Amino acid sequence: MDKEKIEELKIQMQKWLNEPQEFIQKVPPIQIYSAIGVVVFTIFLFIIIRLFKRISSNTIVLTGLTGCGKTVLFYQLRDGSSHQGTVTSMEPNEGTFVLHSETTKKGKVKPVHLVDVPGHSRLRPKLDDFLPQAAAIVFVVDAVEFLPNCRAASEYLYDILTKANVVKKKIPLLLLCNKVDKVTAHTKDFIRKQLEKEIDKLRASRTALSSADIANENTLGVPGEAFAFSQCQNKVTIAETSGLTGDISQLEQFIREHVKP
Repeated sequence: MDKEKIEELKIQMQKWLNEPQEFIQKVPPIQIYSAIGVVVFTIFLFIIIRLFKRISSNTIVLTGLTGCGKTVLFYQLRDGSSHQGTVTSMEPNEGTFVLHSETTKKGKVKPVHLVDVPGHSRLRPKLDDFLPQAAAIVFVVDAVEFLPNCRAASEYLYDILTKANVVKKKIPLLLLCNKVDKVTAHTKDFIRKQLEKEIDKLRASRTALSSADIANENTLGVPGEAFAFSQCQNKVTIAETSGLTGDISQLEQFIREHVKP
């Protein structure tokens, strides 16, 4: 009896094994080829998407209020010259180049795609055109004329830090205090503290508005605590520079941290 049961089990298993083969034989070849094609295409598409995600951006966005010195910094990075006499930009300055300080380096150096976005309030929406590709943002502040412009700079910076692209992608931001070569320039610590205080006031006033008045705004900071840049979801660092004298080493270091040579 045991042998008969074993034989029956073997026959049944053979039938089960033969069923898929018989099914495949009944299916028209074109359907089989189509199914294989779909599987291969799906795998290929998945690989391509993964490869594109791994390709790092080389775009650095320069922005800030009008007159803070963005355009001078753009030319210092590109040409090693301040291009004195430049006027306020009404269109984005854009270029892809090896940083001027690296032009004498041996070996291959990755170019930087630098975009200088105009600071005029009517032209700031152009910033949204470049944020999806941004590897990092440089927000330039005039360290000399800081106090009269503190409120306006805070509002613009608040808007940037709460943009969906910046929050979702955690785009790093450098708060760059320009014109520090001037005797009357404020220190970076003073500027940071004042901006944090002003943004804290902005956060309180905007939170008080009804949700219907706020379009797609992300929250900033920790509820119940005074605002600090360290609370941001993206990393915010602060540095000093002087576009006119060409002392831009801290800016170059930040760029190379996010656009590898």
